[in-house]
Amino acid sequence: MLFNSLDFAIFLPIVLAIYWLTTRWGIRFQNLFLVMASYVFYGWWDVRFLGLILFSSCLDYAIGIGLSRTNAPHQRKRYLWLSISVNLGLLGVFKYYNFFIENFNATFSVFGSSFELSSLQLILPVGISFYTFQTLSYSIDVYKKKLKATRDFISFLAYVSFFPQLVAGPIERATHLLPQFQSPRSIDTTAVQAGLRQMLWGFFKKLVIADNCATYANMVFNDAGPWNGSTQLLGAFMFAFQIYGDFSGYSDIAIGTARLFGFDLMKNFAFPYFSRDIAEFWRRWHISLTTWFRDYLYIPLGGSQGGLSQKVRNIFIIFLVSGFWHGANWTFLVWGALNAIYFLPLLLIGKNRAHLDTVAKNSLFPSATESFKMALTFGLTLIAWIFFRAENLTQAMACLGQIFSISLLHPVQIHPGKFCVILFFFIGVEWLNRNKSYGLAPWTPKTKYAPYLDFALLCAVFWMVVLWNTNTAVEFIYFQF
Repeated sequence: MLFNSLDFAIFLPIVLAIYWLTTRWGIRFQNLFLVMASYVFYGWWDVRFLGLILFSSCLDYAIGIGLSRTNAPHQRKRYLWLSISVNLGLLGVFKYYNFFIENFNATFSVFGSSFELSSLQLILPVGISFYTFQTLSYSIDVYKKKLKATRDFISFLAYVSFFPQLVAGPIERATHLLPQFQSPRSIDTTAVQAGLRQMLWGFFKKLVIADNCATYANMVFNDAGPWNGSTQLLGAFMFAFQIYGDFSGYSDIAIGTARLFGFDLMKNFAFPYFSRDIAEFWRRWHISLTTWFRDYLYIPLGGSQGGLSQKVRNIFIIFLVSGFWHGANWTFLVWGALNAIYFLPLLLIGKNRAHLDTVAKNSLFPSATESFKMALTFGLTLIAWIFFRAENLTQAMACLGQIFSISLLHPVQIHPGKFCVILFFFIGVEWLNRNKSYGLAPWTPKTKYAPYLDFALLCAVFWMVVLWNTNTAVEFIYFQF
């Protein structure tokens, strides 16, 4: 079920009303109802995959119980590796099996061999990359004794399948979300208002920014026409805002929806395009995945400790794995490698944590140095996004070839027109609220007119959603990951 569909517009208020009406029947019944609603939400795409998410949930719940019953190191390691191998094995079969088979066959064909393995006709289950990491982190945390294994099966099922963040995150940790299913919840009008605001901003990002940017990005990347360098650059620019609006918009809708039910989800985006270097960008982009890889892969590998070769190895592993997590295509691996190359110099000179504060924190405008750093970081990110969006490496290199040619100085061949005004409005609102949790957080300038200005902003955003949406239920980009 898509957030941006009529189905969800009917589903959400019905589920919300029943959920709060069942408060008097206790937390366990509320959690059971959330599990049922979440399974309906997920099964709306393909009911066959409900068995897969239920299996993953049962597996890691049982492994948690097993870990809680023994302190024997070898026994605990067996439980842990069972969770890792089964979870990643399922992910590997559905997401990567055909990629490896195709490359295996291609390698043999180079040497003139007719030997060929058959690929499988598999449908990638929606959200499998997200809920797999969520259940896996639970087992790892229980193994490390950061968390006690729960014996409440219903609350664990609710933690894994909670529908607002089930399909595209944020990837929640059991240490943060699971206790919320085990605590009493009541209607908080302040949280509801904040949730509705954040949902509105998420819908604006998706329906107005992302879907309109997609129109122009797709013109360039889906058509091998004779686009000059300036048009290719515009297409890459539009894709950069498409993927940001699409993915962070989903996160805003998910976080806002969760607030309506009395839950607090982790922040997943923190205005990444205002970053002053790549390290800051990755602290602000898809935070739940970045911190997952940091805690469960990068630090266990040794992190930034050790010698030069170990640091280089760890950085490339973390970014290549991140790239491969996004999809079974060489373009994603190159995207990951590029980001590793961008990040590595900052780590080696000890500047990877140079920008931990908000840019232009006490000023309306950034300094010339900050502006240059943001422009450079965005430019590097834009180059990497070309590989992320391209169908293959040939298309990506052709696009870059045009951008770094004299044709970059030629007039653009497509014209976004009035949409540019809305795009700059969006960037402006995010800039003004860059030190807040999301772009449409209550605006509180020190003036008696603040409530009226805030109301005017809400009305403007609402009407842009109504008037500037593309009138089509476009699937979120990260559903395919």
